[in-house]
Amino acid sequence: MRAALLASAPGDLEIIDDLQVDKPRSREVLIRTAAAGVCHSDLLYAQGKFRTRTPTVLGHEAAGIVEAVGDEVTQVKPGDRAITCISLFCGACEYCLTGRPVLCVGTRMLRRGKGEQPRLSRGGDMVWPFLEVSAFAEQMLVHENAVVRVDADVPLDRAALVGCAVTTGLGAVFNTAKIQPGSTVAVIGCGGVGLNAVQGARLAGAGRIIAIDRVASKLDLARDFGATDGVNAGEVEAVEAVRELTGGGVHYSFEAIGAKPTTEQAFAMLRPGGVATVIGMIPPGTKVELPGVEFMYEKRIQGSLMGSNRFRVDMPRYLDLYLQGRLKLDELVSNRLDLAQVNEAFAEMRTGQVARSVITFDGVS
Repeated sequence: MRAALLASAPGDLEIIDDLQVDKPRSREVLIRTAAAGVCHSDLLYAQGKFRTRTPTVLGHEAAGIVEAVGDEVTQVKPGDRAITCISLFCGACEYCLTGRPVLCVGTRMLRRGKGEQPRLSRGGDMVWPFLEVSAFAEQMLVHENAVVRVDADVPLDRAALVGCAVTTGLGAVFNTAKIQPGSTVAVIGCGGVGLNAVQGARLAGAGRIIAIDRVASKLDLARDFGATDGVNAGEVEAVEAVRELTGGGVHYSFEAIGAKPTTEQAFAMLRPGGVATVIGMIPPGTKVELPGVEFMYEKRIQGSLMGSNRFRVDMPRYLDLYLQGRLKLDELVSNRLDLAQVNEAFAEMRTGQVARSVITFDGVS
């Protein structure tokens, strides 16, 4: 089958047509890929800023149609439409049993072991599954605990975005920060994840939502998603601007870039008792510096992994909001591209001009 292969990192993706996918075994699901979002996380792995085994097929934000299932699969059946999620969960570890499956530590048992036929291969050699999904390919072979079925009413190129960007941004607001109605919110970075934090704050009833970015068009888009104010960080000092707009700082801030300076800014723009939530992926080895005296004022900073999701519960709810006209998904899609254009999508992402590029596959809708 056709796929985008990362042979080594850092490196560009190579379009190949000889990737082999095995048949589904017990509790595995084979999905014909309809659409895959191009996420900043994919770029970070391609750049070598985060480590992954190579060769691999990147991509993790996807939706498609179930083609076949292995024994004991109960969640989906052939013909179902489904979203994949990297928050694979075992259902038996301490985190799963205490309601935090996103932190599951028992996923090893859900992967194929040494000596078993790999799920993906090329010329007889193993191709490592990326985050147990590998969505930049015409088919995905995944464990059923990485899949949720979706209704036929949702277009799959929109449903794919719920697999990461939507769930990460909304979940950071709803599940991690649990913001209060009427509160003030700042979101740093208005890409796919940040825009969903903005609209999550709107849905949660925030009184004032301040979007922060260096690209004017993204600030305009953020206003469409529910921001009440925009701060161009390329023109003004963001922390001072937020403090001036709010009379001293926000109740909640969200960092959706994954960088040291913006993480420090997210903490600095809090009012006493405020909470900063880091959504972005900060590269290994990066240290964040915070003034210790500020903790005396009960300011907090916390991380959020994939929006602290319970994806089998969260994703259908988000799609219901979309069908009700309350959640924006159509507006997230900046470009629809062919798989052969994936490196172009990465290049566009580096410019900071796009919200989300989506790769669509012929013949699947």
